[in-house]
Amino acid sequence: MTRRVGLPARFLVALLPALLAFAPARDAAAQTRIGVVDLQHAVMQTEDGIRAQATLKKVFDKKQHDLDAKQTELQRAREDIERQSRVLSREALQKRMEDWQRQMVELQTVFVDYNKELQKRQGELTNPIIKKMMMVINRVAKKQGFELIIDKQAAPYARPDLDLTEQIIQLYNSGGGGDGGGEEGGEPKGDKQPAASPSGAPR
Repeated sequence: MTRRVGLPARFLVALLPALLAFAPARDAAAQTRIGVVDLQHAVMQTEDGIRAQATLKKVFDKKQHDLDAKQTELQRAREDIERQSRVLSREALQKRMEDWQRQMVELQTVFVDYNKELQKRQGELTNPIIKKMMMVINRVAKKQGFELIIDKQAAPYARPDLDLTEQIIQLYNSGGGGDGGGEEGGEPKGDKQPAASPSGAPR
């Protein structure tokens, strides 16, 4: 009895190299290690970050108090102008309104300058912390075999077990991100991001 094995055998011989080539690629993909870090949260929760937030709060509170006081003063001036609008002459009313508008423009300019100053100070305190944190993340990636670590804010979804944020914070606070070269030894102690958006912003 003749066995019909010719065609299937030739087919398998031809297919085998392709199967062998595909298998390592699939295995490599399955072994890829990916992690996520909530960078902003991590920066704010480090010891340096907490100190930076306290520094920014001191600056913010003082300037905010000054802005609030000036805005309250202008609000009262506007109400006073409205009350006297029926008894003041047209020229006097116009002069007071022009003076009030000038002061409002000045306050808005102060507010814009204040925001710029706050952002600059924020960067001065935050950038060294981010730089040091990147060193920590780089060390974790190399030591634990991660091919990719991404910012959690850029990932629509990530499994909880992929989150390295708390580990990164602990390593940062313990000095585990240092490269031994003393590069970060003179870095200022500070951080972001309290994005301070004054509640008393001029309307």
